[in-house]
Amino acid sequence: MIPIQPQDSASGAQAAVQRDIQHYMRPGTLQLGSLPPLSLYVHLPWCIRKCPYCDFNSHEHGRDGPELPEDRYIDALVADLESALPLIWGRTVHSIFIGGGTPSLFAPESIDRLLAAIRARLRMEADCEITMEANPGTFETDRFRAFRAAGVTRLSIGVQSFDDRLLQAVGRVHDGAQARAAVREAADSFETFNIDLMYALPGQTELDLARDLDVAMSFAPPHLSVYHLTIEPNTYFAKFPPAIPEDDLAYDMLDRITARTAAAGMRRYEISAYAREGHQCWHNRNYWQFGDYLGIGAGAHSKLSFAHRIVRQVRFRDPARYMDQALAGAPLAQDGEVRRADLPFEYMLNALRLREGFALQDFMERTGLPLSSIAKGLDAAQAKGLITRDLGRVVPTERGFDFLSDLQELFLAE
Repeated sequence: MIPIQPQDSASGAQAAVQRDIQHYMRPGTLQLGSLPPLSLYVHLPWCIRKCPYCDFNSHEHGRDGPELPEDRYIDALVADLESALPLIWGRTVHSIFIGGGTPSLFAPESIDRLLAAIRARLRMEADCEITMEANPGTFETDRFRAFRAAGVTRLSIGVQSFDDRLLQAVGRVHDGAQARAAVREAADSFETFNIDLMYALPGQTELDLARDLDVAMSFAPPHLSVYHLTIEPNTYFAKFPPAIPEDDLAYDMLDRITARTAAAGMRRYEISAYAREGHQCWHNRNYWQFGDYLGIGAGAHSKLSFAHRIVRQVRFRDPARYMDQALAGAPLAQDGEVRRADLPFEYMLNALRLREGFALQDFMERTGLPLSSIAKGLDAAQAKGLITRDLGRVVPTERGFDFLSDLQELFLAE
């Protein structure tokens, strides 16, 4: 990545963006016959309290603190989007994801203003999926219904567990009763919604997990995301690691999750995602299929394709600095091309998460590379029993799913 120097004026920033566009449109090392689908990610970085396992760009904003700078931050998001429009001009947006932080800290009126500004500037599919993350700790009666009225079509609720003891162990601000109330409200307000759960939590047993699954399934969720608790660098848990279940128990928990969701008519379509027919998350599928996404907001990442190159961008992380930079027309902290040699691994890092795998034709279209660039990795993966393949498709085996990191690493640049 190449750092972008802050600009002193909006006109100077716009000139830099124009130079970037001219550079991106010049002949390069790739040959993309068509551009992939495009999504929009919007980052709202504040939460009531940062969870000890969280390594996202989130910033604490307690209930008793000063008011959130909602109006100024949305002004900054709109300015950020406007500065990026030349990079995606004429392209249609298929999905929007409002993530965080805890986006449900923002008032429904603010989300309404944000979505209205986006609609005024982007060409959107008529059935564009608009997801927003929400936490039970910010739940109020009818609040979720107000987000639906603002234009959100899908809610993703960060429950993690319905067990008070386990919620306390991972530092969540809500309790089990609030989690149940939030999911009930979401089920009443949205045709499709997601429940986020975690497993292998400190002190969790298989019976604890079974109870969480029973509660979750009692709401007949259209979509369920279930993540293994991992200890990420630069988090509180990395400094003070809790005692978590051994790997063998964690594998037993995953088997229980897969069996319980299947019995409820849900299909495991991605390494951590289960859905009923017609309720897969379009936005996340676009990530996993190596689609494009424009990210706006503090610390947001973008991946954008052009005829001869693929570009990654990162916005300034600190919310105050981001607002200053975005309103000045210069939100980018980093902007650079993905190296040709890194594209196979980047593609596999996403596509191999899908249960259905990927079509070889899609690999060539999304990366602009020939199949010879992944032939060695595919041969090694097949020899290890990690994939099956035919002339048109590559699919991870059960073993490949169990040892996904090992499978993905076969495609690292030498």
